[in-house]
Amino acid sequence: MASLFERTKELTIQIDDFLDAVSEGALVFQRGLASYMSGDHERFLQCYAEIEVLENRADELRRNIESQLYRHSLIPESRGDVLDLLETMDDVIDTSKNTMSLFKVERPQMVEELTTKWLELTESALRTSETVVLAARAFFRDPRSVNDYLHKVHFYEKEGDRIAMDLKQKIFETDLELSRKIHLRYFALNVDRVSDAAEDVADRLHIYAIKRTI
Repeated sequence: MASLFERTKELTIQIDDFLDAVSEGALVFQRGLASYMSGDHERFLQCYAEIEVLENRADELRRNIESQLYRHSLIPESRGDVLDLLETMDDVIDTSKNTMSLFKVERPQMVEELTTKWLELTESALRTSETVVLAARAFFRDPRSVNDYLHKVHFYEKEGDRIAMDLKQKIFETDLELSRKIHLRYFALNVDRVSDAAEDVADRLHIYAIKRTI
């Protein structure tokens, strides 16, 4: 099937750039939290500055794409789905940046014995985000291949839920004060929300892809 934007090269480039920003944001998110876990606060702050730039770029690209779709009356039959997809995909990088903001402001004290679990949780968020970006790229180029990626998104999201639950259980098994346990649980929930945001995109993509192939 031909690309959804085969006649609009500039728009295709902008959508690729938008998806690149979301994908890079996921990588920076994972790298930043890994730096935080290792105690490298300076590197964490560098990653936070990077994801701020990426999020702003994604927002700018999304607005430009939306403007072009309306101004030039492009793909009226699919415009609503594309606009909704852009909005929910933007939520992925927004959630990543907002979660890093919480770490930056509240600076939770980590428990060294749980570092491996935190790293597993951030890796799960990265895999889920990267895979849903691949699914979105497929939607614009070959919608019949979207499902090749969506089942992986759901798998990684469920894996993230499992890791988050295990992490929270281990947090409450420690001898920490209850207030600190609750604080760390809050951060586990927020890291896992990145995977939730990616799964929300996957759920919508499933419907959009079906509509494009019937």
